[in-house]
Amino acid sequence: MALRVVASALVLAALTLAAACAGDDADEPEPPEAAPQAALKIGLLLDSGEGVDEASMVRRQGFDLAIQHINDAGGVLGRPVTYVLADPTSDPDTAVEVARRLVEVEGVHALVGPSSSANSIPVAERVARPAGIPMISPSATSPLLTTADDGDFFFRTALSDIAQGPVLARLTRERGFERVGVVYRDDAWGRGLYETFAAAWDGDTTAVAIEPDAETYLPELRATGDGDALVVITFADEAETLVREALDAGLYDQFVFGDGARRQALVEVIGGDRLGGMYGTAGVANPGTEAQATWDAAYRATYGELPVTPYVRETYDAAIAIALAAQAAGRLDGAAIRDQLRAIGAAPGEVVIAGADGVTRALEVLAGGGEVDYEGAAVSLDWDANGDLVRGHIGIWRFTEDERIEDLEAVAFGE
Repeated sequence: MALRVVASALVLAALTLAAACAGDDADEPEPPEAAPQAALKIGLLLDSGEGVDEASMVRRQGFDLAIQHINDAGGVLGRPVTYVLADPTSDPDTAVEVARRLVEVEGVHALVGPSSSANSIPVAERVARPAGIPMISPSATSPLLTTADDGDFFFRTALSDIAQGPVLARLTRERGFERVGVVYRDDAWGRGLYETFAAAWDGDTTAVAIEPDAETYLPELRATGDGDALVVITFADEAETLVREALDAGLYDQFVFGDGARRQALVEVIGGDRLGGMYGTAGVANPGTEAQATWDAAYRATYGELPVTPYVRETYDAAIAIALAAQAAGRLDGAAIRDQLRAIGAAPGEVVIAGADGVTRALEVLAGGGEVDYEGAAVSLDWDANGDLVRGHIGIWRFTEDERIEDLEAVAFGE
């Protein structure tokens, strides 16, 4: 009897073991697959109002070219990058509302824009910082942004106007003017550029702030006195009114322009016979670099002609920087992306340049755990502790009699 019990127990054990082994192969469920990585989504803030629509359209082309290069390379973290376009208008409160919707409703991981300094400051302080979302403006140049309370979430791919103001003053002096009137937009950008100009200017000046969108600026023009020339620190639509009224009233026939007035449409509307030979300043790409040449070829192949509007290359670089930082971080939370922005734009790391091949190589290196030093289409993205570029160039340009914009010189900053 004892032997039969032992034998039965052995058989039962064997059957149980066989059933367990069969279950390992046939009945046990497959382990759950890992959740797919979310796609990087960028919010693009571009004005579409009167006087800025053309510039915004061209800057969007620079942004779209960046997204194309990123996604042709396989995207970020294995997924195509997407974006949401929004119009912040020229009103700072509206800009905050729009940016907040992009973050809270659309779920963007980073922002490119806004274009203007007046909008960038409140968006940085009231949206980017509390949400922990990095933002890169390609064209907000006010020195006030250096000290904005942004929690280190604001960066820019355009030089601060601490660089442009002295070049504008130098150009004005080199044009032979000793006494000038100045009209400047009464906002963060206009005040900032005027103050850096005034600090570097050694001649006589009478300056008047103007309100945007006024029907006439004749009172302000008359208040500037009788200078040798008028320095215009306004956007292009305001500059059109100012210049036309100054010419028609016989108040000025010589002008020097800040970057906001560098628009082909301005000389076409006023006429090359009246504005031909008038000079201005604006941020410009680092001259003669392989990155610039490669990007120029890619832009021409896609859109036909190179942009005359400033800050198009800078818009491209802003999008690329966010993508590379997200790939380097390995995840999409805002602080992680922010913490990699300075790393992907500076040594050490393999030098990679703007353009399809350079972006592809950068993403490959970062996916493999390496480091890159991205040389942008406009600038080398070496950011200081405030998110400001430590080097770059300010360009000197002029309108021509045949109604073109001619680039003349690139003045180095920070080198």
